[in-house]
Amino acid sequence: MNTVDFSGVGMTSQRTRERLIQRLTDQGIKDKRVLDVIRVTPRHLFLDEALSHRAYEDTALPIGFSQTLSRPYVVALMTEILLSLGPRKKVLEIGTGSGYQATVLAQLVEKIYSVERIKSLQDRARERLRKLGVRNVRLTHGDGSLGLMEFAPYDAILSAAAPGEVPEELLLQLAPDGILIIPVGSSHEQELRVIIRDGDSLNYTERVAEKVRFVPLIGGLSS
Repeated sequence: MNTVDFSGVGMTSQRTRERLIQRLTDQGIKDKRVLDVIRVTPRHLFLDEALSHRAYEDTALPIGFSQTLSRPYVVALMTEILLSLGPRKKVLEIGTGSGYQATVLAQLVEKIYSVERIKSLQDRARERLRKLGVRNVRLTHGDGSLGLMEFAPYDAILSAAAPGEVPEELLLQLAPDGILIIPVGSSHEQELRVIIRDGDSLNYTERVAEKVRFVPLIGGLSS
């Protein structure tokens, strides 16, 4: 994992951040590590300046290209689930977006591989991570629906976009006892699924965490 010093990056008021942490706690987030990381991570830096005043609201916000920065609650929930089976050394993120989720994860796991299909978003995320001193995230411009076979297998895979059904390619890139956290469904109705590989077999256990709303997982590449 990466120890990141966020001092001197235009921190917003501690009171504003604490209100957000209290909301997350009230909604059932219990992992202190996750809450502490979200408390110190400067979410306002992952938004255009015109929206930065809304950064610590528990709401999804636009980041351009018809993409969104996920609700803090959803980021916290997915991160908490990812850590629930113990330490994860190697994580694949589908959909870099603004880089916020990767920055949160970078403080909690050893290495992250993050795939983004929209090159312009990836370039912005790369610059943010560089300025913040996040060094354990490797960004790739690629089709996230295919995963990232080059560096497989992964202890955990987290998707920030929703396919109509779980891509087989992602299941096959899970390490033994690996965990896949992915929203699945149509634009009208989605559920966050948690899929765990049973040892080194090709058997999986699956549960639904809750109803969610994500942008769709689209194949191919874009500039």
